[in-house]
Amino acid sequence: MAKITGKYEVLYIIDPTLGEEGIAALVEKFKAMVEAEGTLSNIDEWGKRRLAYEINDMTEGYYVLMNVETNPEFPAELERVMKITEGVMRVLTTAVEE
Repeated sequence: MAKITGKYEVLYIIDPTLGEEGIAALVEKFKAMVEAEGTLSNIDEWGKRRLAYEINDMTEGYYVLMNVETNPEFPAELERVMKITEGVMRVLTTAVEE
């Protein structure tokens, strides 16, 4: 039977007060999780940007966009792990049409 995969965009915002090392560690952690379950086509670090509205009294966040190709169950698990990880402010996962 053929392996079913889908393409997804995962955008997440990291707390910029973690510093460069803390941010790099989180990006690497999520990158390793994705590579263990599927393929990471692209990772684009947008850097520190102003938020549209305050989140936990913060006005800035470190944005990271990942393009992922994996099985349909994995994005929910990745999002669950991101939401309980200290330092991740927001997560948005979107399925990409081919």
